[in-house]
Amino acid sequence: MSRDPMLAALRFTGLGARPVLVSVFFGAAGALSALGLAALSAWLITRAWQMPPVLYLSVAVTAVRALGISRALFRYLERLATHDAALRAMATARTRIYRALAGGAPAYSVGLRQSALLARTADDVDDIGDALIRGLIPMAVGAVTAVAAVAVMAMVSPLAAVILAIALLVSGVVAPWLAARGSTLVLDRSARAREDVADAATALLWHGPELAVAGRRREVLGDLRAADRRLAKAVDTGAAWQVTAGSATPLALGVSVVAAALIAVDLASRVSGSLADVSSEDTRFTPMLFGILVLLPLSSFEMTGPLTEAGIAWERGRQAARRVLGLVAGSGASGAEDGTDDPVIDPAPAALATRDLQWGWERPLGPPPGLDLRLEPGERLVIVGPSGCGKSTLLLTMAGLLPPLAGRVQAEHGDGAQVPLRAAACYFAEEAHLFSTSVRENLLVARGDATDDQILAALDDVGLAAWVAGLPDGLDTDLAGGGAALSGGQRRRLLLARALLHPAPIVLLDEPAEHLDIEDARAMMERICSAGPEALFGPERLVVVVTHQHAVAAGAAGARLLSLGD
Repeated sequence: MSRDPMLAALRFTGLGARPVLVSVFFGAAGALSALGLAALSAWLITRAWQMPPVLYLSVAVTAVRALGISRALFRYLERLATHDAALRAMATARTRIYRALAGGAPAYSVGLRQSALLARTADDVDDIGDALIRGLIPMAVGAVTAVAAVAVMAMVSPLAAVILAIALLVSGVVAPWLAARGSTLVLDRSARAREDVADAATALLWHGPELAVAGRRREVLGDLRAADRRLAKAVDTGAAWQVTAGSATPLALGVSVVAAALIAVDLASRVSGSLADVSSEDTRFTPMLFGILVLLPLSSFEMTGPLTEAGIAWERGRQAARRVLGLVAGSGASGAEDGTDDPVIDPAPAALATRDLQWGWERPLGPPPGLDLRLEPGERLVIVGPSGCGKSTLLLTMAGLLPPLAGRVQAEHGDGAQVPLRAAACYFAEEAHLFSTSVRENLLVARGDATDDQILAALDDVGLAAWVAGLPDGLDTDLAGGGAALSGGQRRRLLLARALLHPAPIVLLDEPAEHLDIEDARAMMERICSAGPEALFGPERLVVVVTHQHAVAAGAAGARLLSLGD
């Protein structure tokens, strides 16, 4: 891996040299057109007063127009090439992150905070793409332009070229480096504050009713305001660093232009004075060269001026790259492979057994010395308890997504043969994702070979038949915005339909009746836990349900009850 995380991240995105070189070529062509336009304009301004042949002026005017048009054209092409490369790189990065998480250790993925995952795959990947658009390409174009400007200036006056080179180094290297170095700590604080804002906002959006019932809504709102203030303070401090570093460019530009003007005046006075010791090089000085000496620095700084922001964008991308690469490395997968090690579901009926099971992330959440439990195919278990007592963590452990802290949990066929948990059990999260695609595709993620009849039957079982029938395109209707297109109850029923379609013989449901009114929730729980004709799940599928509502759990007649945290 490269010592610079940004370069390693660019390789991770699959970005090749060719898109970068194409973008740099178009950018440099536009910048060199601007330089040529400045030099030709200087010649035209200082030559016109001498009233040369009209043909000379006509050619110069045409060349000015050509350079002006080519400058805009090449810049437009550079924007297209750069954004195309950046968008492709960002899409590849997100794909590889998802594949790395899917193919890595399950406990690592499920242990990630939703806000942290959102920040890594959204903001941080955007910062990496932004570092390419606003950092790498402008720096490369600025370097090419600076070398060309110094070379042209050297043909007019070596001393002016040296001064211009020093000024361009200050504007294009020193100022961006100072801005990047000075804002490193600020950017890190900003990223942490932004993640805290996302964490608090996510908690309020997804768990607003629970927080209100627990009396913690004001506390979380206070955390959100504090995090937002920290974010604003970090952004303001970063802006101060940027302004300070940005002042170097106009200062360097002013010094370069004044020095070039003084050199031009000195050369002009020496030529006009007809001194005896004037060298042949001095006598070649003309008004046209005077104009070039003054106008060329103005144009050359056009490409180095934005490099202060480029340095900050590059440093922001480096920090984002470090976090993204850390996320991928923590999963134990590279993210570059096309496949994952997802297990093949075995639909044969299976039992679930635990022995001295203790579960949790860092400390045991279950009752000591552990949980002893055996569930046969067709049995129903309802786990009830207050929020935070470890119900969802227990489901994750039963699903094989989180290793137990002590004891063991295993799935068995009727003949006693063990089967991997991830091949027999499937965990259906409380806030599982709904995609911005059709209703059909949102259900096929559970079972890719499901027919329309099976899909419609599952929707009918969960009470969504009338809703689907009223959609403009039926199963082909797109859910614009994913879960945002549905009410809380519709979302919950659609996720339950996924569980019905999934072939896993052990079904682990996290709060399947949430966002339903109490009567509908009790009726839904009764059907989930029933083994009779009205049962949602067949007589051979084992179902474990989690809920924090005792009134809802009371509707699960005939099911075994496990109370936690009481």
